[in-house]
Amino acid sequence: MAQPAPAAAGRGPLPTVRHLGVADYRETWESMKTFTGGRGESTPDELWVVEHPPVYTLGVAGREEHLPRVENGVPVVRTDRGGQITYHGPGQIVVYTLLDLRRLGLTIRPLVRHLEGAVVDLLASHGVNAVGDESRPGVYVADAKVAALGLKIRGGCSYHGLSFNVDMDLAPFAAIDPCGHRGLAVTDARRLGLTAPMDTLADALVRHLMERLHG
Repeated sequence: MAQPAPAAAGRGPLPTVRHLGVADYRETWESMKTFTGGRGESTPDELWVVEHPPVYTLGVAGREEHLPRVENGVPVVRTDRGGQITYHGPGQIVVYTLLDLRRLGLTIRPLVRHLEGAVVDLLASHGVNAVGDESRPGVYVADAKVAALGLKIRGGCSYHGLSFNVDMDLAPFAAIDPCGHRGLAVTDARRLGLTAPMDTLADALVRHLMERLHG
């Protein structure tokens, strides 16, 4: 369901937020490419909030040695986003950022910082200290990764986005080198003490991201 938003001074209207529920990764990726390829200067930005069935996605920097070391039935999709390999699955909030960076006055690095900052802000509101890391993009709590990032820029517009672990089976991460780092610890919001429902956390994450993009 789309949620219209009021205009933000100087940066065009706030993004339309679409809640896609549980959706196939490949189909969602194709829809992002279609949307981005067909947009014009006045096309409103959108944020897509989605949860995927189990899937590994391999970014353009991914290498064979980071692929799953055991057969666990989880498919691998080679995609066009930046970064390396990660896992998406039930209990994870994914926010895809279909944004006109020129209109927002952003380049990719500040966008990455905004995405990380939205997760940091959300966790801080629940008393959890989290940080971004410029050397390995994502959000970490005591060296355990709780959110991953990957973006594609096409014609000055972004797609793909961030994934925030909420209440997951983390075992599939152990079969890969998450984001290309062997032995990287991974955690989720429940293990950090957050008890709010996923929908509540998703809405809060979007709100924090809006504040950073248009505040």
